[in-house]
Amino acid sequence: MASASALAIEVHGHSWILRARQGRSSAEVTGDADTLAAILDGRRPGLKAFLDGHIHVRGSLALAVQLETAFGNGHRHRRSPRADRIRAGGVDTFYLEAGTGTPILLLHGLGGTNVSFLPTLWDLSTDHHVIAPDLPGHGDSGKPIRRYDAAFYGDWVVALLNTLGLDRVHLVGNSLGARVALEVAMKAPERVDRLVLLAAAPIVHRLRQLVPLVRLLRPELAAIPIPMLRAEALFALRGLFAKPSRMPDEWLEAAADEFVRVFRDPGARVAFFSSLREIYLEEPHGDLGYWNRLQSVSAPALFVWGDHDPLVPPAHGRAIAAALPHSRSVVLKDCGHVPQYELPEATNRLIRDFLDPKPLH
Repeated sequence: MASASALAIEVHGHSWILRARQGRSSAEVTGDADTLAAILDGRRPGLKAFLDGHIHVRGSLALAVQLETAFGNGHRHRRSPRADRIRAGGVDTFYLEAGTGTPILLLHGLGGTNVSFLPTLWDLSTDHHVIAPDLPGHGDSGKPIRRYDAAFYGDWVVALLNTLGLDRVHLVGNSLGARVALEVAMKAPERVDRLVLLAAAPIVHRLRQLVPLVRLLRPELAAIPIPMLRAEALFALRGLFAKPSRMPDEWLEAAADEFVRVFRDPGARVAFFSSLREIYLEEPHGDLGYWNRLQSVSAPALFVWGDHDPLVPPAHGRAIAAALPHSRSVVLKDCGHVPQYELPEATNRLIRDFLDPKPLH
């Protein structure tokens, strides 16, 4: 990982403000002097400090997560994420990884980045090798102009595994990431051990008469500047949770900053609308339709749904359970579309119990 081009520290009594810049990304991290000093010299993991609310982040959350190592000092707590870039499937891919052991790939949702899995990455990295990439078209990964359909994302995951030298992995996905994980399980079942699908993106059944019109809409039009106010992003993010009050304001503010930062990139906007368009256009039925192909999934699968998910109707979960009777479905009470953040302890426990089942005595 290249060192940051700038790092400045402001001292305000017992508080420090770290301002970092790396390429076009910048981050501002605020906390008490002891906490930030411990992070910079590797005595305390910055990710845990953020999750515990001991530091506040504005700007690029992805850059702030790399605090220990992004500035060329070489110090890093043993459980802090490592950041790197590789070429996978022709796409420059940014990813975080932490821990050692059985490999787990975390796949985030539409419009998100790998930081949407930070609580899960921290928990699982205790005894697993966890890799959290930015999907193509998202975050700090490359943004080629192309169709962002499930087939492309599935091929990219397989290429990523090949580049990382991983034969088989557990796949954990949220929303679009869950749909991508299922695509890999359909196309390359030999590469998938177990699947955990959090609020898996639904297939559109209604208003199919609009398909010809949607096919005419070109996502490249999104390259035109589209204003995205931070207040709008914050409002949309709050809407993903059943009880937004559960979320620390600092987490929501950091997530809004991250979304606005990425959405300013024309390539990210094109990829966002292309992905959204392909979700709508995917054919539900027929020999090559989603529901027919889904029945070929043989990997053990756990589906986790929120009973107050504003994006995934309960009927979708019931249809999944009918199509994959050997899978397991769990509905979390008072939970929205991002269970790994809204109910992290319950979600992480479900993931752990499913990926590492205890032997029966």
